[in-house]
Amino acid sequence: MKAIISHDIDHITAGEHIFRDLIVPKFMVRSQIEWLSGKISGGEYFGRWGELFGNKWNNLQELVAFNRAAGITSSFFIGVEKGTGLNYSLEAATVIIRQLQESSCELGLHGIRFENKEVIAHEQKLFAEISGLQSFGVRMHYVRMNENTLSNMNEASFTYDSSVSEMKNPYKVGNMWEFPIQVMDSWIMENGKSWQSRTLEQAREATIRIIDEAEAKHLDYLSIDFHDRYFSSRFSTWMNWYTWLVEYLEQRSIKCVTFGNAMAELEQRA
Repeated sequence: MKAIISHDIDHITAGEHIFRDLIVPKFMVRSQIEWLSGKISGGEYFGRWGELFGNKWNNLQELVAFNRAAGITSSFFIGVEKGTGLNYSLEAATVIIRQLQESSCELGLHGIRFENKEVIAHEQKLFAEISGLQSFGVRMHYVRMNENTLSNMNEASFTYDSSVSEMKNPYKVGNMWEFPIQVMDSWIMENGKSWQSRTLEQAREATIRIIDEAEAKHLDYLSIDFHDRYFSSRFSTWMNWYTWLVEYLEQRSIKCVTFGNAMAELEQRA
């Protein structure tokens, strides 16, 4: 089994949410719950206020540097339209796309519109124009979809999608590969709530159970999603979980590849 590590870019700055949505007040309420319940320290809690006033809500450079040092080439999904708590501008997204391309990161679209084939095709075309890429995949923001989303993604010429939560091997939807997600940071840390409800040890145990199940079911690829926002000492449990996971995969001789690598391998077998 091999692992595919990817990262969703949901935020770039805190300021992009001011007067546009309720992300910031909800986030600070969540942080207070985590502090009062003993899941985070007072330093983490007040440090989050510092990040808020410092207008820094992404940790992309830090995450890219860590991955490179660990020998991991991961995939980043970035949006080109606004919606459902994703509010950075097209100009800001373009800057990030260029920076990640300079760091040789694999890029995909963090899709917002999933309702019909016209809006899905529009986002695909817009991302292609901005990134200059002819071949790329998609993950829907909040992994939202309806019964036609996957077939519409295929019609829009995405090479792969990774929005479905299943304990299954990759499979084809038309010409498009579907890479189901098995491990996502929020699923592990929150465990069905809207705030961190697990300790680091509990998160490790839950993750090991998933990896064991994936191996027992003979999965060829384990898909892992970690949001760059949490690669910070202000989210020490999340960050420590991710750094542990990278080390744990190496201990179990689970090699990390990109979606592009995996698709090439799958096509060779076909």
